Amino acid sequence: MAKNVLNTKNAPGAVGPYVQGIQTNNLVVCSGQLGIDPTTGKMPETVAEQAHCSMKNMGAILKEAGCDYSNIIKTTIFLTDMNDFAVVNEIYKSYFDGNYPARSCIQVAKLPLNGLVEIECMAVAE
Repeated sequence: MAKNVLNTKNAPGAVGPYVQGIQTNNLVVCSGQLGIDPTTGKMPETVAEQAHCSMKNMGAILKEAGCDYSNIIKTTIFLTDMNDFAVVNEIYKSYFDGNYPARSCIQVAKLPLNGLVEIECMAVAE
């Protein structure tokens, strides 16, 4: 089984000993994406801005594998405050055309770099 490391400058680099994503055959796995703006290297202040950055970063990694949001089969959203669920949910759904993937959403005690949201996914390349 060959695995291809996905790496793009259109998403922030990993903040630890991992890669942005892996593709093996037609399975694409994106590491959790914090809401870091890749153009500035900084994390915006609001959960809404961070959610958009997380989704855009994930999209950039998917693009490296020849995929887009429509290829996603499963996502996991990590929130530091479940009270942000409605805001993040509205932003999240705007990236899909109504054919949503399976999803989990979990509240966590803390995220790296004091992020407010982190999103990861699995996709199937065509």
